[in-house]
Amino acid sequence: MKLLLHNVKATLDDPEGSAISSAEENLRRAGISAASLTITKRSVDARKKNEICYVCSVVAEVKKAPTPKQLQKLGAVVLKEDELIPAGAVKIRPENAPRPVIIGFGPAGMFAALLLAEEGQRPIVLERGDDVYTRASRVEEFLRTGLLDTQSNIQFGAGGAGTFSDGKLITRINDSKCSYVLRRLCEFGADPDILVNARPHIGSDRLPAVVEGIAERIRSLGGEIRYRTRLTGIRTGIRGEVVAAVTENGEIATDTVVLAIGHSARDTYRYLIDGGYTIEAKPFSVGVRIEHLQEDVNYAMYGAAAEKLPPAEYNLSYREGDRGVYSFCMCPGGTVMAAASEEGGVVTNGMSNSARDGRNSNSALAVSVLPSDFGGTPDGAIEFQRKLERAAFMAGGRNYNAPLQTVGDFLACKQGSAPTRIASTYRGGDHYTLCDLHNLLPSFAGDLLATGIRRFARQIEGFDAPDALLTGLETRTSAPLRILRGVDRQSPGHPGLYPCGEGAGYAGGITSAATDGLGTALAILYGVSH
Repeated sequence: MKLLLHNVKATLDDPEGSAISSAEENLRRAGISAASLTITKRSVDARKKNEICYVCSVVAEVKKAPTPKQLQKLGAVVLKEDELIPAGAVKIRPENAPRPVIIGFGPAGMFAALLLAEEGQRPIVLERGDDVYTRASRVEEFLRTGLLDTQSNIQFGAGGAGTFSDGKLITRINDSKCSYVLRRLCEFGADPDILVNARPHIGSDRLPAVVEGIAERIRSLGGEIRYRTRLTGIRTGIRGEVVAAVTENGEIATDTVVLAIGHSARDTYRYLIDGGYTIEAKPFSVGVRIEHLQEDVNYAMYGAAAEKLPPAEYNLSYREGDRGVYSFCMCPGGTVMAAASEEGGVVTNGMSNSARDGRNSNSALAVSVLPSDFGGTPDGAIEFQRKLERAAFMAGGRNYNAPLQTVGDFLACKQGSAPTRIASTYRGGDHYTLCDLHNLLPSFAGDLLATGIRRFARQIEGFDAPDALLTGLETRTSAPLRILRGVDRQSPGHPGLYPCGEGAGYAGGITSAATDGLGTALAILYGVSH
């Protein structure tokens, strides 16, 4: 039997040893003997600067089942082993069924295809962008020259948008499939520390090998990945059922299409809207990227203990009525990335490598956009994002330079101060144009951003430093639409069509998208809808 012990404190000098010792002592006091102890989660508790420590969760394999009284005294719970495929589930899809087609090779499509391949289905994956290494070269060319490949970029290509955003695996969802996702990522090359770290990440330098490893596994089981192959339509039968996936290179007969298209596939959204598929607008967020010196953030959060701790991360939020402002996709030691996927639009994102050892730290600062802000329609949601991106493109100089403003100028509603102590990391640091971001953002967003920066400075000293930088605009924090699906995960009126992942409006990040992909594959294979 295994017990899970929460809130086990550990020292900064010896987190593993002190956590195990503390857990052993807690078990001894409860009268429980353990055969083994393993740390399963580790996080930094920095609420009190003079008492910073690690807090761990520890799994104890015990020789004898404890009594309820012992469990209560220990504050532990019996750990149940999670199974990806529920016990007693019966496969409803034979191996000789038509090959399923997966649209998109981001986290959702990747994990759906992986499970389907391992269950003998030989899936066909269609990815509009390139394989991960070719894609990386396309991105480097864009950063260097400003020549944008609209099919292979920060948003599109093997691995999805998360490949160039640090590979953060943090998720707020409580799904047993999350641990499965982390284990499989380790199997394909991610650092095993992601199984323990409460804020796990892989790093954009290590993600390509992980993505390619998963691709090789799918191919070895008879699956295919067709890069530079864009979905242009879905052919359906008289009952609306899926008959074929239509691409630029012809049709692929199938009875199952998984739509794991990502949050930036606006042409696919257009096709679905025009085709009468059930789609609704949803809230999303827009904002900017904020950059500080990493050493300033580390010291503000950890003080003298910063030397003993990994790079500091923050998670900030503030609400006024129905609208909030919050930090998102925080990248310690990272760079601000040029994330455009359409001609004539500037989009920013953040990225960091596994070591997170860059000079700056950056994060999105995003403000809620409500359906009432854009008329509540799917078309209105897309146009809201696109209008901001085009305004940023114009303000930057029509060459994919980004509009930039110091925090001091932004809070004072003026412009013109150039970067000094803190240098921009966008496209190498010199592809920006000074401007007033208030002129680009809706007034509600600009005003709440300013309020948020001042509020967040109460939590992190120096967050409102006048020489910190704001780079715009961040518009792709999440999908602006939701492609509706029923309890069986299929599109209403279109049997065999499975909207999935972040682009369909059912996830927000690598881990949640991957788990949604797994859930969709389980629904296809076993009829399991959880």
